[in-house]
Amino acid sequence: MTFSLDLITGAVSFLITLLIFSYLIGDNPLFRIAIYAFVGVSSGYVAAVIFRQIILLRLFQPFAVAMISGSLLDKSLTLVPVLFSLLIFMKISPRLAGMGRVAMAFLVGVAAAVTIAGALTGTLLPQALGAINTFDMNAALARNIQPFEVIGSGAITLAGTIFTLIYFHFGAHPKPDGSMRRLGLIEIFAWLGRIFIGITLGAIFAGVYAAALTALIERIAFLINFIGKFL
Repeated sequence: MTFSLDLITGAVSFLITLLIFSYLIGDNPLFRIAIYAFVGVSSGYVAAVIFRQIILLRLFQPFAVAMISGSLLDKSLTLVPVLFSLLIFMKISPRLAGMGRVAMAFLVGVAAAVTIAGALTGTLLPQALGAINTFDMNAALARNIQPFEVIGSGAITLAGTIFTLIYFHFGAHPKPDGSMRRLGLIEIFAWLGRIFIGITLGAIFAGVYAAALTALIERIAFLINFIGKFL
């Protein structure tokens, strides 16, 4: 039974891999079949996870428990997300779509607050602390790093952070011909920030390319091993 199951799953994987590789000869129905199957399975899996983890466990189950044995406060608190969910479903109908604006406004406001807080605590503050910590001489000496290396790497990190932030400074003054241009010094710093951004994007692309190449090698090795089992 195990051999049969492994054989079936291996054959399916082998077939889907060949269908994906068929894109090398151009877009064709075989490649589309594999893509449609992938999108369909992924959509079904996501829908099942959302239904179980959110709708069932986070909405219906707490509401049912509160209605059966909860206090008045518990019933009121669990009733709010149920009402908001019903209001969102009203947007299916063009006539009743306006009823869902309250719930959508609440979701957008909460999402914006979470996004801003996440950007501050997860990106800006760690980046600022990282630029500062690069000048920590005590930590560098504990790792046998020379002071001039600390100053050099810290200066590059700090310059990259400042120049990249200046690149996104869109304040400009109108010229007599009507065009908009930033101050000369800001323009120079923004040009340097563009260099740091290009280096970053190049490193990211190299990482993505290496990951894709690793996946390609793994798939080719799978095809060779699968064929080798029958030879």
